[in-house]
Amino acid sequence: MTRLRLPRTLRLDPSDTLVFPRAAEPGEWAVTGTFLFLEADPAALSGRERAAFRAGFLGIESFGFSTLVVVSEASEAERALAVEALAAQIHDRLGAPDRESARAAAREEIAVAASLCQPPVGTVLALHRTAEGGEVRERFRALSPRAEAVPGADPRHAFARAFDFYETDEDGADAGAGERVDLAGLLGGSPR
Repeated sequence: MTRLRLPRTLRLDPSDTLVFPRAAEPGEWAVTGTFLFLEADPAALSGRERAAFRAGFLGIESFGFSTLVVVSEASEAERALAVEALAAQIHDRLGAPDRESARAAAREEIAVAASLCQPPVGTVLALHRTAEGGEVRERFRALSPRAEAVPGADPRHAFARAFDFYETDEDGADAGAGERVDLAGLLGGSPR
């Protein structure tokens, strides 16, 4: 069985559920999704749509967005299923004239996604999309865990975040007023 590489959506925290109109589920096969924005005026997009334009990979199954994807191994059968799933979305949601046209577009999108997966399996990719001179431009970054760069570093902090997001109910919104947060303690260090 031939193995190839495709991107899968990755969710390190719940921020995608807060910033995008619809968040992709973690672990979905993904494409760049730029085709969704080819006719859009980026300046006219609302906040969540603008966030999807600027930094969203498209999850194939949910048609939701993910800030990050991870390079993953895939079999030919998985690639074929991803093509069929994307073709169904293009046909049903975007009105492709027929299933074969949708399938051709899906094959092209999957090929582009596969071409991004040249770095080793496990590499995290980020996307930055802009509109320049009437054209949509994409820039991709490969993010490496810091633990690999620093021997002996704590792997829990490989993709450390500056902020964590917590869901709260409205009734407890002011319950935390006056609480003190020990950031060093939260990171496993000693307070200063």
